[in-house]
Amino acid sequence: MILFPAIDLKDGACVRLKLGDMAEATVYNPDPGAQAKAFQDQGFEWLHVVDLNGAFAGETVNGAAVEAILRSTTNPVQLGGGIRTLGDIESWLARGLARVILGTVAVRDPALVKEACRLFPGKVAVGIDAKGGKVAVEGWAEASELGVIELAERFEGAGVAAIIYTDIDRDGILAGINWAGTLALADAVAIPVIASGGLASMEDIHRLAAPDMAKLEGAISGRALYDGRIDPAEALAVLNRARGRAA
Repeated sequence: MILFPAIDLKDGACVRLKLGDMAEATVYNPDPGAQAKAFQDQGFEWLHVVDLNGAFAGETVNGAAVEAILRSTTNPVQLGGGIRTLGDIESWLARGLARVILGTVAVRDPALVKEACRLFPGKVAVGIDAKGGKVAVEGWAEASELGVIELAERFEGAGVAAIIYTDIDRDGILAGINWAGTLALADAVAIPVIASGGLASMEDIHRLAAPDMAKLEGAISGRALYDGRIDPAEALAVLNRARGRAA
């Protein structure tokens, strides 16, 4: 069970949004590289990064900030937001990303995702962001008619490294993970699932450590870490104990 600290980038700074609204952004650190190093120093093993401007623009916008992050941490980094072409994927992996996250393109061009998985095995994750049970695209600005499991099943057997499932209705408001929806997705596909959106408290961390959660690869936390609602050392200790029991 991996706890992924999140760095969401808007205009070069680390922010958190409320319900995916770019107008509802709280700046937590103007120096993404320093934040990445701080998370590593706290004991985290991975880093989850999203280029929010890029997700809306359809191309990388916060590239300089991402490169600063890569220089500042030795932890593996996964990046989403605005990555829409094979060239984008190849370029970012060459610059040191551990894996890229494809969201909008997974809906618009699933064949590209499958080709990316073939060319870059183990390096491609799919981001499924849902509002009202339907997949959202273009930085959450547009809704599709696709259901979450319906989209996930399209990539079964394609070599996707992980599915990052975000319930937009819970994101950034500390409402707790959509446990039922996340576990239903994990039960429906063999692809590892990472929970995102709403992780709010140490109570949620203990819920993550429960035996039925062992099927998940991990969960992403943003606002609760920045606000101090989740203590990094305590959270990692709880999850490491759970990992030991599962082993």
